[in-house]
Amino acid sequence: MKKIAIIGSTGSIGTQTLDVVQQHPEQFFVEGLAAGANVDLFVQQVNQFRPKKASIATKELADQVRPLLPAEIELSYGEEGLIEVAAGTEADTVVTAIVGSAGLPATLAAISEGKTIALANKETLVTAGHLVTALAKEKGVSILPVDSEHSAIFQCLNGEHMEDVAGITLTASGGSFRDYSREQLTNVTVEDALKHPNWSMGAKVTIDSATMVNKGLEVIEAHWLFGLEFEQIGVLLHPESIVHSFVEYRDGSIIAQLGTPDMRVPIQYALSYPHRWNSAAQRLSLAEAGKLQFREMDFERFPCLRLAFECGKIGGTAPTVFNAANEVAVARFLNREISFLKIEYLIETVLSRHEALADPSLEVIRDVDLWARAVAESL
Repeated sequence: MKKIAIIGSTGSIGTQTLDVVQQHPEQFFVEGLAAGANVDLFVQQVNQFRPKKASIATKELADQVRPLLPAEIELSYGEEGLIEVAAGTEADTVVTAIVGSAGLPATLAAISEGKTIALANKETLVTAGHLVTALAKEKGVSILPVDSEHSAIFQCLNGEHMEDVAGITLTASGGSFRDYSREQLTNVTVEDALKHPNWSMGAKVTIDSATMVNKGLEVIEAHWLFGLEFEQIGVLLHPESIVHSFVEYRDGSIIAQLGTPDMRVPIQYALSYPHRWNSAAQRLSLAEAGKLQFREMDFERFPCLRLAFECGKIGGTAPTVFNAANEVAVARFLNREISFLKIEYLIETVLSRHEALADPSLEVIRDVDLWARAVAESL
């Protein structure tokens, strides 16, 4: 049996990972679960899967749930709890499904302990790609992508040589407002933004999809995952979300990965690799799909994607600032403090006030992250 730990177990990726576990109970033992503040779901998960270790966001929540959990389960909280679940169990694979830069310390700790990483946390590589990839190489640890786009690229590269790759293209649904003009975005609401046309995702990622920040983070992540220059990474709008991404080779051949938009498929592939298991996901019928549409990306319509490419090319602490400012901006939008279009304004303004530092240490990354959040809160 494969022993796994999940950080971010009550989120969209975490719950779908546990769906995969339930579909293949003979394949898995859940060693650890770490969650945020969703107490009811956390208690349900821990009682159902009986991990050896569990963690929740705060001490207060830990005190609240302790009487509701089996006595033998070791319960912790906060960042230390995340690290304990990620690195302190017998899990051989850690699914990093937590949203935001909070997943970085736990991921680094898991790599240090030699755990395979099933990576669904984009921010880990966006903010500290140089540190994460160097440590993974040092420890001989595999980082297996969970995001549908990166899983697609990973599958399209199987059996091929990287020197033969001309470039890759990540596809983007366009999010809730893909057919809106800039003028039409002026008065959109939180409820409008959360209506993703294709995917079932958490609130933060759904907003990131609408601003195209999510695709920008994926571009930076792809740079680190596959060792590609930013000039080799393209983005196309693909409203159907059936072609999840594709690779173009130097002989002109293009290999794409297709499927219905169901995150359980790339999650399962990361956990079953190098094998493929049966899946409950709906099968794709190209005859029923009929037409597949693709459109060039408009960087004026989606300026956050342009900013992501710029930050990726600058490197150093620039992606950290991009990510931190966005996390604050999205939270403020969801709290109805700012308008949708002000998300991109906050990101660009914070970036304009930062001079990127090259090859930052983890301590510098944390300091810059805090600085960027403070500035974004003040605007």
